[in-house]
Amino acid sequence: MLDLKLTLSCNMTLMNRTTLFWAVLLLTTATGMSQGRSIGQEIDGWITRTEDQLVRAAEEMPADKYSFAPTNGEFRGVRNFARQLKHVAAANFLFAAGILREEPPADAADERGPDSVRTKEEVIKYLKESFAYLHKAASAIRPENVVEPIKSPFGDRTRLALAIGAISHSYNHYGQIVEYLRMNGIIPPPSP
Repeated sequence: MLDLKLTLSCNMTLMNRTTLFWAVLLLTTATGMSQGRSIGQEIDGWITRTEDQLVRAAEEMPADKYSFAPTNGEFRGVRNFARQLKHVAAANFLFAAGILREEPPADAADERGPDSVRTKEEVIKYLKESFAYLHKAASAIRPENVVEPIKSPFGDRTRLALAIGAISHSYNHYGQIVEYLRMNGIIPPPSP
């Protein structure tokens, strides 16, 4: 068994963090595949973990705080809490549509989600629906198509690149959402 100890500096560049993320993802995917799971199942596991954290964070924020956006500091033009979640969901729909080679929902194209989704319950439902579509997309990833170049809403990519994009994008916004929770005196739910 390989024992790795990593010490991360707070000053680590985005490029180094991104490289580390991919290395860990590929290492855990390869480990899972050696245990009889497919690449699609491994990707789906990462999607499940991301979904769990985002949905639990969304559920923790009180409905009256869904319009919260930071104002103390350089926060002009940032999305409020609900719009953060809707953006993640809309992007999930775009990533999944690319993987499946389907047309994305029209209301996801601008990455803002539908204007009709406003309440906490509606936002959480939309977020969950986006992850359901992403799970469907992950199940379509197979060794023979994982690195096949395809056209997507994000340009020419592979299914693996789109899946990793969805996961890393979700985690990026999860980090922002955690800050929104903390700014409102809410301790984020613990990681599973």
